[in-house]
Amino acid sequence: MVIAIIGENCCGKSTLADALQKQIGGEIVTGKDYLRMAKSPAEAASLFQKKLQSAVNGENILYVISEKEHLGLLPEGAIRILVTADLATIKERFRARMRGNLPAPVEKMLEQKHGMFDHGDYAFRFCSTQDDLDAFVQAFESAL
Repeated sequence: MVIAIIGENCCGKSTLADALQKQIGGEIVTGKDYLRMAKSPAEAASLFQKKLQSAVNGENILYVISEKEHLGLLPEGAIRILVTADLATIKERFRARMRGNLPAPVEKMLEQKHGMFDHGDYAFRFCSTQDDLDAFVQAFESAL
């Protein structure tokens, strides 16, 4: 099964991916990790798409996506989860990632990207600032 965990930077995607992996198993692939599959980006993308397609009814792959361009790699039948967080939390998490400093251009970029995935077709939605992670993982597993 292919599970796409989609959201902005610092919204909780990796935390959710880790929790799901512990519960249901599978390989976690993040962003452009697939580029390691071949020397050329086009060949790597093609190989990765084939891998995802074969996993739709097979092994679990949890694909963590934070860029819209990667949505096009998802095969038909992938389960899409939108992960969100409020903007203040995203900024605070990003600030912590950058050792306490959030430069103005980075803050502006976060503001511009906030909500960029909100209007898609998702089987599940998880808000890391409002929803309980363990309860979500249990509900997700039960829904499978």
